[in-house]
Amino acid sequence: MRAARGFTLLEMLVVLAIIAILSSLAAVAIGTGQHHDLHDEATRLALAFEAANDEAQLRTRVIAWQTDERGYHFALHDSQGWHVMNDGVLAPHLWQDVEHVEFALRNVAQQPEYLLFGGDAIDWPVEVSLSGAGQTALVVSVGNGRYDAR
Repeated sequence: MRAARGFTLLEMLVVLAIIAILSSLAAVAIGTGQHHDLHDEATRLALAFEAANDEAQLRTRVIAWQTDERGYHFALHDSQGWHVMNDGVLAPHLWQDVEHVEFALRNVAQQPEYLLFGGDAIDWPVEVSLSGAGQTALVVSVGNGRYDAR
């Protein structure tokens, strides 16, 4: 009887299949990189805007969104002033892979320093631009208190 030497064809095919699967997963992870992260931030912000609008309507209070180069926060206004919200999606958030943020109310000459939610039932046409690593993602109001990430 001969002693077995080397690998069988089946063993070689299994190893090659595992290598192919791992390399394709690595290629997908590398390919989505920065743009995917920036779009994730825009999607998160769009959902947070919707939550802030809904929360402001439920509480019948005004909620403000303010941003800087590090992140953003929402603040609730009551009879004692402004208070940073610390719960759920409205909690302060640090930007991930965002280098520059601009926001504007369309068709408004004097641009505010922050966005307000819940002041009235009519939506202002808002556009927020997030940029980083040569990519840009937008958050735009689409009406009825809803926002879209593009």
